[in-house]
Amino acid sequence: MTTPAAPFREPASPGNEEPLQPEGTPPNQGRPFLRSSELKPAFWTITGALSLAMNIILIVILLILGSQFFKIKTMLGDQLINGLYENFVKMDQAHIVSTIEVNDTIWVKDSIPVVFPLRLKQETTVVLTRDTPIRRATVFLNGVAVPTDLVLRQGTKLDIYLDLTVPVSQTIPVELKVPVSLKVPVDIPLAETELHTPFDGLQQVIAPYKNLFDQLPSSWGEMFCGALPDTLCK
Repeated sequence: MTTPAAPFREPASPGNEEPLQPEGTPPNQGRPFLRSSELKPAFWTITGALSLAMNIILIVILLILGSQFFKIKTMLGDQLINGLYENFVKMDQAHIVSTIEVNDTIWVKDSIPVVFPLRLKQETTVVLTRDTPIRRATVFLNGVAVPTDLVLRQGTKLDIYLDLTVPVSQTIPVELKVPVSLKVPVDIPLAETELHTPFDGLQQVIAPYKNLFDQLPSSWGEMFCGALPDTLCK
C-alpha cells in the first residue's frame, strides 16, 4: 500500500510562528477568548466610562436640585419669611387714624352756684301794701308851705327811680337734655398700646429664620462669588 503524502506547508516567517498543533485539531481550540493582557484595558475603559456617566448624571441632578433650591429659598426666604417680618414691623409702627362721629343726647343734671352783684338803675312803679304814715311832711297850698303829717293809703302807686347794687348769691339747679353731634379725630399709635408686645414677640420669632435665609445664596453666582475675590467674578 502507498501512504498518502502530508500536505505541504509554507515555512512561517520569523516572529509569526504559530505553535504546532496536532493534525486533526480544530483551529483556535485550546486558545482563550480574551487574553489577560487584553482584559485589563477593557476593564479600565468600561469603569472609566461608567464613572464619567455617573459624574455627568450627578452633576445634572445637582444642577436641577440647585435651581429648585434657589426657587425654594426665594419663595420661603424672600417672600414668606421677610414678608412676614417686614409686615410685623410695619404693624408695630402703624397708627389707627380715623374720624369718629358722635351723635347722642346727654342729660345734664347739676347745681350751679351763681354769685354776682346786680346793678339796678331804672324807673319803676311801686304799690304800697299798707297804709304808710309820713311824719312832718310839707304840703304846698297856694304856694305856701304847710307842715303836716300824711298817711298814704294802701294800694297807692308811687313812681320811683332805682339806683342801687343788689348782691346775688344763689344756687341754681340745672337739668338739661343736650343733643351732641361731633366728629372726633383719632390717631392712636399701636406701639403705645397693648398690641406692641405681641407684634414685637412675632418679630423675635421670625428673626432667626430671616437671618438664616438672608445668609443663603440666591443664585449660582452668589454661591461661587461669595467666597472668591471680586476680581474673579467681574
